[in-house]
Amino acid sequence: MHIPDFRDVLSAQRHIRPYLARTPLHSYPALNELIGAEVFVKQENYQPIGAFKVRGGINLIAQLSPDERARGVIAASTGNHGQSVAYAARLFGVAARIVVPERANPGKVAAMRGMGAKVIAHGANFDEARLHCEALAHEHGYRYIHSGDEPLLIAGVATETLEMLEDQPDLQTIVVPIGGGSGAAGACIAAQAISPTIRVVGVQATESPAAYESWRQRRLVEAPNRTFAEGLATGTAFALPQAILWERLRDFILVNEDEIRQAMVWMIERAHTLAEGAGASALAAAYRLRAELRGTKVGLVCSGGNTSLEHLRQALDANRAPPDKE
Repeated sequence: MHIPDFRDVLSAQRHIRPYLARTPLHSYPALNELIGAEVFVKQENYQPIGAFKVRGGINLIAQLSPDERARGVIAASTGNHGQSVAYAARLFGVAARIVVPERANPGKVAAMRGMGAKVIAHGANFDEARLHCEALAHEHGYRYIHSGDEPLLIAGVATETLEMLEDQPDLQTIVVPIGGGSGAAGACIAAQAISPTIRVVGVQATESPAAYESWRQRRLVEAPNRTFAEGLATGTAFALPQAILWERLRDFILVNEDEIRQAMVWMIERAHTLAEGAGASALAAAYRLRAELRGTKVGLVCSGGNTSLEHLRQALDANRAPPDKE
């Protein structure tokens, strides 16, 4: 499988530019105070689907062959990947089917349907939905769009890091949420090409640590998948992102459910930003790492803002005063 390089990222930027506006990179004084660093938030929650994955969806579907477009596409998703495929498919007139877990985020499901995709509910979690999706693709000949093992997706989402470094070329650390790992893999490719000294840090949920354990053990492993944060919720690692992360990711940490919920509230209170669990996890990781980040320039990828009302309510209910800084 082709491992994308920086030339692929530049090509992706050209494919994406006609369809997506550049997202802001904002610094918020209250977040700077919280972390003790100069913090810049990449606002991917401002994307038209509310998440970064639309970059990859557009880059891939823009380059489908005529045969693939005629056959239509299918993807498995907890929400944001599915929205990305549905949005891009509508742009290019391609029929899309999205397989989601039976208890998928209702707002994300409604958005996918609103974009014209056929939504198929199957299974208790992402991995069960993914297996059903792969079976349907094989049976009907749809072009299956894997949520991680797609070079064009990775090159597409890498453009978020390219934009970050165009706006703030002296960032020293970039913290990226990891579910399947496409976003972090793309961040590594772009950051290393522009400035090899930049430290890219991945963050995943303690309750769904498959990507973390695969990175740590340097082999693909499965793990329990129990986090509420859909964008971090995968029970098995993906080969292509992991191959990139094994070589280039500088550090990888886990954060627990309470830390993610607290970070969601901090994003609202301190940055006036609605972040879903995955989108807030980069802030949770930065707070955990605040002692070593103090006095530096840090980029946080707010990967999405598509939280459900239930998850937002849980985060607000669990809110407590932040502990004293060390």
